[in-house]
Amino acid sequence: MRRSTTRIVYGALALRPGGSGVQTYIRELLNELPGKLPDAELAAVVQKDAVGDLPAGIEPLPRPVSDGVVRAALGALPVGAHDIVHGLDVDLPFGTRGATVATVHDVSVIDMPSASSRLRAAGEQRLVRRSLRRADLLIAVSQFTADRIEAVSGRRAAVVELAPAAWATPPEPAAVEAVRAKYGLPETFVMQVGTVEPRKNVQLVADAAEQLGVPCLLAGAGSTGPSKPRYATGLGYVDVEDLPALYAAATVTAYASRYEGFGLPPVEAMACGGAVVASAVGALPEVVGKGAVLLENERPSAWAEAMGPLLFDETARADLVTEAGRAMADLTWERTAERTVQAYRDAGLIA
Repeated sequence: MRRSTTRIVYGALALRPGGSGVQTYIRELLNELPGKLPDAELAAVVQKDAVGDLPAGIEPLPRPVSDGVVRAALGALPVGAHDIVHGLDVDLPFGTRGATVATVHDVSVIDMPSASSRLRAAGEQRLVRRSLRRADLLIAVSQFTADRIEAVSGRRAAVVELAPAAWATPPEPAAVEAVRAKYGLPETFVMQVGTVEPRKNVQLVADAAEQLGVPCLLAGAGSTGPSKPRYATGLGYVDVEDLPALYAAATVTAYASRYEGFGLPPVEAMACGGAVVASAVGALPEVVGKGAVLLENERPSAWAEAMGPLLFDETARADLVTEAGRAMADLTWERTAERTVQAYRDAGLIA
């Protein structure tokens, strides 16, 4: 019997409780979609412990908690009755009979395969290339990613930008002081948030801070481990509720990443009232606009020169924070959801 409503199943196995990055995209988009698709029947394939992150309007299709190869295998399983399957992190299940949509956050596994082990890179490349080839509709999170998709596969993608997470708003002064006390923050410091890995290039930030004679703080996975730069203090994992105040407290938030398909961390720092200095790589120039200082090289001296005025001139810092607020004003998850639904319509997948 034919359904009278369109059933859309979202592949959301990448969603983790409290996770950031791709998890932020999945969580925030799914929160908005029921209101934008009131006549559709919505469901999402999620790991069992992430069911609570789904809004009331989306039916959970639970799978066992897993990662790596097991999670990829679970993502390839059929998802039951559907008209559309939308993989929110590139991958698509096998055996789909309806239309397929894949969101592509970046093609770093193709552009920078050395960032992963050879075996992992080869497996992820196969998954990405399969989705690029097979999806009826490709959604890219930035024009940069859309251009890379076309270069790699010859296919066009609809561009649907992301937005800062719901928690990313300027904090109250009392919250900033509380976080300063909680983490023992110095009065003036440079900070980078994110996993310590070669692609994030935290050594460059530490070297620039050392030249300026100011503390460098790192927050995130690996920030207290052996890969931490010598001239840096690791805060370890930071609670999400502390991030707005941490961004506002930092004199400069630096992102020396070598590749970004969109760049949510600097966007969220800007939305919290942070002064951001970042690499002019990937999508960052189109995403941050005039709201951040961007550099096109990896010379510590150049980064120190760019950060200096923000560290020692309060007016220069305040002016950049004001520009950042303007740049972030148009980025909302409501707009992301609206453009996602419009992409469905433009592709003829829904009326």
